[in-house]
Formats: sequence, structure tokens, C-alpha cells
Amino acid sequence: MPPAGFFIDANLLVLLVVGRVGEEFITKHSRLQQFVVEDYRILRNLLDRVEQAFVTPNTLTETSNLLAQHGEPERSRFFDQLRFTIEDSREIQVISEVASQNREFRRLGLTDAALLEVATVETPLLTVDLDLYLAALAKDQDTAVNFRHIQNM
Repeated sequence: MPPAGFFIDANLLVLLVVGRVGEEFITKHSRLQQFVVEDYRILRNLLDRVEQAFVTPNTLTETSNLLAQHGEPERSRFFDQLRFTIEDSREIQVISEVASQNREFRRLGLTDAALLEVATVETPLLTVDLDLYLAALAKDQDTAVNFRHIQNM
């Protein structure tokens, strides 16, 4: 049975937003050099199969900061698309005090610690970050999906 949805890490959220604005920008955005257009299509296909994309405020903030590292006129278009993506996603708040108590906080930081707090079997984390993926697997082997594994299929 497919999950109800995925929590998406900031790297993949940047890919999603930029790809939705235009696939040609994927190779032009400095934070997406690890991706190609086909990766965006795979991500979009994965998200089309679930009811909901889930985000945290921390992930959205990080995504916003990464998107801002691109110049105009695309930058404004990225932020317009981010607004749509926010409206289309379900935002789950994790209190920073709670996230900072996660055992991985010191190693991975606040954004990733918050994701580790909310990832479940029903709403696993979709990530390209190996350290984050392995930390999620330590919680439960079904709480994370490594996007790299899907890329390589």
C-alpha cells in the first residue's frame, strides 16, 4: 500500500519548485547541480501517486533561502511557485524545543531534526540526504525513502 504522502526535504523541494517553473532552470540553479530534468520528472511522478505532500516550517524556510540564491527574473517566479506549493502542501509544525531534543539535532541541525520527529510509516521522509536518510532508518526502516535509490532504478 502506498504511503498517504511524503515529507519532502529541502533539496527535493527546491527541485520541485524550480522544475514547476521550468525544467530548463534545473540545470541553471546553483543548488540543483546534483540533479537533471529526469530527476524532477521522477519526483513529480512520485508525488502524483500520493494524496499529500507534507512540509515543515523549517523545511520551507530552508527552501526559501536556497531559492533566493538565484537571480531575477526567475527568482520572483520561484517564489510565486513556492507560494503555490505551500498552499498545495500540508504543513506540520514541530516546536523547535522538541526538535532540538532529538538525538540527531547536534549532528544534522534543526530542519532535519524536525523532519525526524514527524516522519512515519504512513508519511515517510523523501530525501537525497544520506545522513538524514540513515537517521530516519534508525527510527524505523519504513520511515524514509532515499531518492537516490529511485534515481538509480
